[in-house]
Amino acid sequence: MPEPELDSTASPNKVIGVQLRRFRKARGLTQVELGELINYSDSLISLIETGARPAPLNLLRRADKVLDTCGALELLYWSTKSSTLIGGFFAYIEHETKATALKIYELNVIPGLLQTRSYASALINAAARRGEIPEDRAIERLNVRMARQSILYREPSPSIHIVMDESCLRPVGGPFVMAEQLRRLESVADLPHVTLQIAPFSLGEHVPTTMQFTLLTSPDDKWMAYLETIQRGYVERDDEEQIRSLARTYDWLQAQALSCEDSLSLIRTRLKEFHAMFPIAAAKPTSWLKSSYSNGGGQCVEVAPGLPGVLPVRDSKDPHGPQLAFGSDAWQSFISGVKAGDFGTV
Repeated sequence: MPEPELDSTASPNKVIGVQLRRFRKARGLTQVELGELINYSDSLISLIETGARPAPLNLLRRADKVLDTCGALELLYWSTKSSTLIGGFFAYIEHETKATALKIYELNVIPGLLQTRSYASALINAAARRGEIPEDRAIERLNVRMARQSILYREPSPSIHIVMDESCLRPVGGPFVMAEQLRRLESVADLPHVTLQIAPFSLGEHVPTTMQFTLLTSPDDKWMAYLETIQRGYVERDDEEQIRSLARTYDWLQAQALSCEDSLSLIRTRLKEFHAMFPIAAAKPTSWLKSSYSNGGGQCVEVAPGLPGVLPVRDSKDPHGPQLAFGSDAWQSFISGVKAGDFGTV
């Protein structure tokens, strides 16, 4: 029986169910076989695939692993759950997960595909404080952003070329968050299918555009573009002249940007600058509190709140031993991840 096509009014449960069925059949598995592999009943899988029951996140995570989808089902879960995404972005995510090549030009902030959780959290929490998104929904947007990054490790790997304006290296979240973020850029730049370049400030007035955009290909090798206004984003597939114009702009940026080697050198220079800002020497806490996220089973940690921009952490069993110093935003991001169950249970 042919599978039904989804329309724009399909419920989130239906969207996830149809995609689960597609991945399962692509692997040649029956519902019973998949259920045995992920330790869920075939009757529940049947209900999920028809959209009659919502899919538990843990089931989708297990299915992603067994079906080798690089987190696509979890991404779909967070995308359909979130009501904070800019209009049109969900349509882009569907194309991004299938793209064979991406060309990204970004201004002011590190591209979402490369952001650390702490960096993304700093940006999203700031947007919530400005009233742009409800504070109680910020975690949903964060989870979508993190789940998207599975595309970096998908097999076969898409070709990903990123040109970032030098403004993307501006401080976000404090020196600890930025140092972690720049180390992340170093790591991603080593991936064989990722090309990372910086468009330097010295290009000045010669920079051909003041807006970020993404070019990406569909599985049939047709190019499309994704652009955003303040209000919404949209995927352009039909205006071939606009897509060609953006492609010419990207080619110019790629040619004029720093080489991969020089871009990495600039990133490492900035990394040293942020390391120099670490207030470790000044972090001399006078009082320690047991973290509420210690599990009471002999694995307790203590924190020393109150220092500007930094949170020292130590092992309560070894109070005179080494201390770790986390950026405040990095620690809050970690706590958010614990609450969201990102690190499992103990």
